[in-house]
Amino acid sequence: MASPGGLRSRLGRLLPDLAPWHASADFRRMWLAGLITNFGTFLTFVAVPVQLKELTGSTAAVGAVGAVEVIPLIVFGLYGGALADAYDKRKLIVFTEAGQGVLSLALLVNALLPRPAIWPLYVVAALSAALSAVQRPALDALVPRIVPHEHLPAAASLNSLRWTIGGVAGPALAGVIVAYAGFGTAYGADALTFVVSVVLGLRLAASPAHHEAAKPSLRSIAEGARYAWGRKELLGTYAVDLAAMVLAMPLAILPFLADELHAEWALGLMYASIPAGSLLMSLASRWTSRIHRHGRMVAFAAAGWGLAITVAGLAPNIWLVLLCLMLAGGFDMISGIFRGAMWNQTIPDELRGRLAGIELLSYSIGPQMGQARSGGMAAWTGVRASVWSGGLLCTGVVALLALCLPALMTYDSRTSAHAARVKAEREGATA
Repeated sequence: MASPGGLRSRLGRLLPDLAPWHASADFRRMWLAGLITNFGTFLTFVAVPVQLKELTGSTAAVGAVGAVEVIPLIVFGLYGGALADAYDKRKLIVFTEAGQGVLSLALLVNALLPRPAIWPLYVVAALSAALSAVQRPALDALVPRIVPHEHLPAAASLNSLRWTIGGVAGPALAGVIVAYAGFGTAYGADALTFVVSVVLGLRLAASPAHHEAAKPSLRSIAEGARYAWGRKELLGTYAVDLAAMVLAMPLAILPFLADELHAEWALGLMYASIPAGSLLMSLASRWTSRIHRHGRMVAFAAAGWGLAITVAGLAPNIWLVLLCLMLAGGFDMISGIFRGAMWNQTIPDELRGRLAGIELLSYSIGPQMGQARSGGMAAWTGVRASVWSGGLLCTGVVALLALCLPALMTYDSRTSAHAARVKAEREGATA
């Protein structure tokens, strides 16, 4: 019989590494603010497509939410990366959080009208995408500044855990809140979460620009793009994630899939299943700190995501669909952890914001384009076919990318010259 001490030791090797939380007060504040706003954001994430479904009854109209977000994400993601390199990151984070709160209030006002309009849902989605695109590079660029270099993989796991907690609780409660309290309550709760996050953001230490950072301009954006193009292993992470999200992201048509399965009651669970799988994986993520072939894990996880979505599209009952969506979420978490570790450990501080803007194109634009693809294809081929064919395409494209991008598959954090250089710069700055 195992001793209590031995059992605790084995559990400790599985549970997340809390070193970044203990080492940095700013990381704790940022983590808590993100946890709170993620909860509210996922309320709105579920409420908007359900409200559109009620107002239009169209899969294409619901999928179009992703389409209107693409251009703001591209434009403001790239420019937001340049802003994050050139200006104080804390100010950018607080400003964009406040702006998101105002947009949630706009959704609340529209939901309370006797006849809610459709166009505000699209306008708010586009503006929210723009603010997120400005904010995310600043958040990503801040992490390597406030967390010791050796703790960055653990920080990536904890940040993913934060996202998945909101991703599980938000959608699961959103279905109940929307059904029994209405869309206004969901949007109002989202607005309140941004008030709390702004207060926490104001307590972060100032994070001014690197002394060698370029001012925001097309030239500075192009400089970041040239650096990314020269790093084929980074390009591989972008390409693999973009393929997975564009081809196999089924969220826009989940309300229609629930109808086909005669399981309207399970819509909140369907939205929560992917984050739930991610949460379970992140809770057992300590093993990821012992893996050094990050690129291989990114490709493996993206292929697993595609296979899980394929089976979800073919599954005959709601319980198997929920299981497959949870498996997909677990694979997505693995991919996210190793992408984040590679990015944070190898990108120089003066380029971090601009590269985070490029990263945003892969992990944010991909899901939005995926919503448009799944909604449009569902209108053409049917809901189930849209899901399983997307998953199958994802797996095939990821396998092809793995063959065409040897730098991704051979990357090793122990031998990477870029990782060694960034670590030396960090150690020199703190000496």
